[in-house]
Amino acid sequence: MKFNTKTIHGGQEHDLAYGAVMPPIYQTSTYAQTTPGGHRGFEYSRTHNPTRKALENSLASIENGKFGLAFGSGLAAIDAVIKLLKPGDEVISTNDLYGGTYRLFTKIFEDFGIKFHFIGMKNADEVAGYVNKNTKLIWVETPTNPMMNIIDIKAMAEVSKKHNVLLAVDNTFATPYLQRPLDLGADIVMHSATKYIGGHSDLIMGALIVKDKELADKLYFIQNASGAICGPQDSFLALRGIKTLHIRMQRHCENGEAIAKYLKNHPKIEKVYWPGFEDHPNHDIAKSQMDGFGGMISFVTKGSDYDKAIKIVENLKVFTLAESLGGVESLAGHPASMTHASIPKEERVKTGVEDSLIRLSVGIEDVDDLIADLEQAID
Repeated sequence: MKFNTKTIHGGQEHDLAYGAVMPPIYQTSTYAQTTPGGHRGFEYSRTHNPTRKALENSLASIENGKFGLAFGSGLAAIDAVIKLLKPGDEVISTNDLYGGTYRLFTKIFEDFGIKFHFIGMKNADEVAGYVNKNTKLIWVETPTNPMMNIIDIKAMAEVSKKHNVLLAVDNTFATPYLQRPLDLGADIVMHSATKYIGGHSDLIMGALIVKDKELADKLYFIQNASGAICGPQDSFLALRGIKTLHIRMQRHCENGEAIAKYLKNHPKIEKVYWPGFEDHPNHDIAKSQMDGFGGMISFVTKGSDYDKAIKIVENLKVFTLAESLGGVESLAGHPASMTHASIPKEERVKTGVEDSLIRLSVGIEDVDDLIADLEQAID
């Protein structure tokens, strides 16, 4: 089954009770049993829920995995992965990553004795140099947020397999429409399903997908024991979002390319970060492991002026100044004061997250309207 068909039919079956085409919203906390322990596969909705299970099956299908897990948020999904570790373990993470992930790693799990190394991951050999006997996980985000850096997933998989450590990939920006990390050797794929998976800015959700049953069982245990699950209503909405993921992503990519090229040729723009440009660092890797370059773009105006950046995002009319990304509507953000404010400035600046940086999530509106909006805000 090809990807476009998987988004609609992958892992799905019609409702057994009445043949409903869409999985019903099972708004229930518990399920009747005929005898203690005698049930139809569902006993308590923290553990399993038919609507959430349908979503988890769909997630596994579109990522070419075998097991999917849905959580109450992307951070809850990341939390479950780190709970595979114990005090004294070490994690190698990219230094250019979502601020919430950085906050979770440094403000929560470092206090429990887990050590994190935040490094550039453009070169796999440099990453391998940080691996030691305590290393248990390599955490990759590609394209990275917000600098759009590209990390070679195959090369990271070779490092992880050689040293017998887990490789987890945050695939939020690319989605399985553009990139399938499990096929490239990753052990775990993570999504903030709030973004492109849901696609309509109407839910908060996270997801994990794996192939290995032993690893899946450990994560299912953590999911159930910790309880950070999503509800049936959000599961239903995410399933609905997945069914149009392929056509939405096609438009996100088309609009993203047009806007990236417009910004690159604008006389008032200093730098544009988009992996589709041939001069983008690791462009060849992006070309080999992705089926397109997505709709996420960051840019800096000439002079790297903070006040100018703020005025631009405040004066946009079609783009909405807001947190998040991946919805059908176009969003603009100022990472230094919004999504990445939890990262100390000295750490942010090292990775290129200047106070003048603007991040765009290009939606699926008419691209001429989006370009006209950027033109009037910049000018």
